[in-house]
Amino acid sequence: MSRVSRQQSSTTSPETQRISEKRFRRTLRITGVIAATALGITLASTAANSFLEHQERSSIARYGDLVKVAGGAVNVYRAGTEGAQPLVLLSGLGTIAPALDFAPLIRELSSYDVIVVEGFGYGYSETSVRERTVKNISTELHDALSSLDLGKPYVLAGYSIAGFYTLDYANRYPSEVSAVIGIDPTVPAANSGAASSPGGSINFEKVLATIGLVRTVVSIAPSLAEPSSDDFTPAELERMRRMTSWNYGNAAVADETARMGSNAAFLYGMTYPDDLPVLNFLASESVATIPHWLELHENQLQNVSHSEIVELEGPHYLHWSQSRVMAEKITDFLLENAASQEPSTPRAASTILTPGS
Repeated sequence: MSRVSRQQSSTTSPETQRISEKRFRRTLRITGVIAATALGITLASTAANSFLEHQERSSIARYGDLVKVAGGAVNVYRAGTEGAQPLVLLSGLGTIAPALDFAPLIRELSSYDVIVVEGFGYGYSETSVRERTVKNISTELHDALSSLDLGKPYVLAGYSIAGFYTLDYANRYPSEVSAVIGIDPTVPAANSGAASSPGGSINFEKVLATIGLVRTVVSIAPSLAEPSSDDFTPAELERMRRMTSWNYGNAAVADETARMGSNAAFLYGMTYPDDLPVLNFLASESVATIPHWLELHENQLQNVSHSEIVELEGPHYLHWSQSRVMAEKITDFLLENAASQEPSTPRAASTILTPGS
């Protein structure tokens, strides 16, 4: 009995192979056209963004003055009453234009000599500088303030991540600080993040800003670059939108962001000097949503003889909507602690104020 075995050919016919090759070449051509188009659009957008930024910077009068410090120049904005008690405002991480971001609070603090030091990467300060370690940031701040010849100890007021820097600065230069004000300040806790330093990864945020995508997004949805508050003028809001395109994702802020963990590790366990008055404003939203937020601040102030914690209704950016209440409380607190303090039992008072209190 004979058996016939049939085996299907595994080879592709010449016609099928030609069709496959044509499809492959067509796919390559389409992909090439798409890539070339995308590259052309990107280059055109980058050029247009660069041109618009140059035009904006040259046509919009800058605020503040550049001050030479170690490693470059930072912008210092000054307002209020000349010769009055100096009060220094330090912004949170990634704030595009600190002097504008603090505008409502600056207006309410007009009886003080208000000074906003825009660190490297912020406002009109330079953006390509040395490592954003706590020590470097404190040294640069000290250089800037020393150049102003203030003549008396100043109050340091720090928002958010600036809680790191007010803590280090008050210990590094204790004779120059008369009090510290925290605006929902960050506490360097044990779980603040990994003690890492920036590596060689691509700064995608800077890429998006360079090619003009950030400018496009802000033009479509301007509220993304504006404070959610009615206490800003139209001119302030417009300038913040412009400066978002200029400063977003710059090298200095990217480095500072990457060093949050290592900076927290450096500061962990540090406390304010025992006799330094400290007033902390905490946002009710932070207290409600961040585990142990109130407890962390109370523990940090256990050794401080003259301290107070005031919880205000609102989100993290308290100075956008609670500036009047904050200014009144700051004035009361500083007046209470103006005279030399007698040793007393450490306390960390906690109160709650609501809008209109």
